[in-house]
Amino acid sequence: MSLDPLLFGEIDPPQRLLMGPGPVNAHPRVLRAMSADLLGQFDPEMTGYMNQVVALYRPIFGTANRWTMLIDGTARAAIEAALVSLVAPGETVLVVNFGRFGLLLTEILGRIGARIESIEAPWGETVPLDAIAAAIARTAPKVVATIHGDTSTTMAQPLDGLGDLCHAAGALLYVDATATLGGMEIAADRWGADIVTGGLQKCLGGPSGSAPITISDAAAEHIFTRRHTEAGIRTGRTVDGNGPRIGSNYFDLAMIMDYWSEKRLNHHTEATSMLYAARECARVALGEGLEARYARHAAAGRAVTAGLRAMGLTVFGDDRFRMTNVTGVYIPEGVDGERVRAAMRDHFEIEIGTAFGPLAGRIWRIGAMGYNAMKHKVLITLGALEACLRAEGFSLPPGEAVSAALEAWEA
Repeated sequence: MSLDPLLFGEIDPPQRLLMGPGPVNAHPRVLRAMSADLLGQFDPEMTGYMNQVVALYRPIFGTANRWTMLIDGTARAAIEAALVSLVAPGETVLVVNFGRFGLLLTEILGRIGARIESIEAPWGETVPLDAIAAAIARTAPKVVATIHGDTSTTMAQPLDGLGDLCHAAGALLYVDATATLGGMEIAADRWGADIVTGGLQKCLGGPSGSAPITISDAAAEHIFTRRHTEAGIRTGRTVDGNGPRIGSNYFDLAMIMDYWSEKRLNHHTEATSMLYAARECARVALGEGLEARYARHAAAGRAVTAGLRAMGLTVFGDDRFRMTNVTGVYIPEGVDGERVRAAMRDHFEIEIGTAFGPLAGRIWRIGAMGYNAMKHKVLITLGALEACLRAEGFSLPPGEAVSAALEAWEA
């Protein structure tokens, strides 16, 4: 039997510039960290690195929470761990939904068996705080769940004051900050968020596969009190000590928290290389300085938006609530959006994003985040998009996009 020689060749992916909504190109320091030697999960050097990760991610989350750690898995693993550990079947959860990833929260909660209520905004807008307050009063939820920045719509939900509303009603607040952690301010303590989760593959400039999470004392108490231990043997978390177990072992936060605590109770084999990556992502971010990093992402977002408008294109969504790191833009009438994306890849080795749901085939999504939120990468992307649009017969003023982006970057 002959075997395809490609199966035995060294992996050699194209050197693409990833300027979509994520993932993005990883920082070289992160890739180097991932090549370090492996350690046993209870080696004191390894547990020391785990403790360092806890300390490094507290300022990135804007928190003093003791329970700040990593979930082994993609960003969605942390989302599921948070929801499956907070919510029991039949409990009411209010989802603040303004895009594709609000719908993801709903889908996960449906699998848990939660009673789901939602307050929604049209795609391209966000949900006003007074509307959320009214929904909380109407539904009396145990948990309120929302996205911070939803890359499907490129909108960022304002969160100041939301935690106060939740806590006054006896609810916990969960926030998915996958798309904004490390690129826009995350203020878990100021927001009153009880659990915030993220991922490495966007503004933190790392690979997908490790998900930072922070958990308030109130949420930790809620999680631990729902875990049942019988005869000194962990049997899984239960409702009020005698109900059904949590539906997942791997994503049971009570067990993962024991693993990250001083007790170091075995739960899983730590994804060592991914922990190295997460540690280095945080070191890069804090070394740059968070305010400087947020300003760099804001400059990149301004430049992308200005360049697109200088081409005569229409930017999607409400400018007041636009994420700094992802910009949606309408595909011009008569232009084949997928042909342009293919040309960007084939001729320039640049990837920009397509869209979901009601926006599929209507907008492109251009990201400038993490290691790619750099002036030259934004300018190269805009220049390439201009060339590909002109090749499709779209008339636009030559060179104006780059000039406008340069001016906006310095604004």
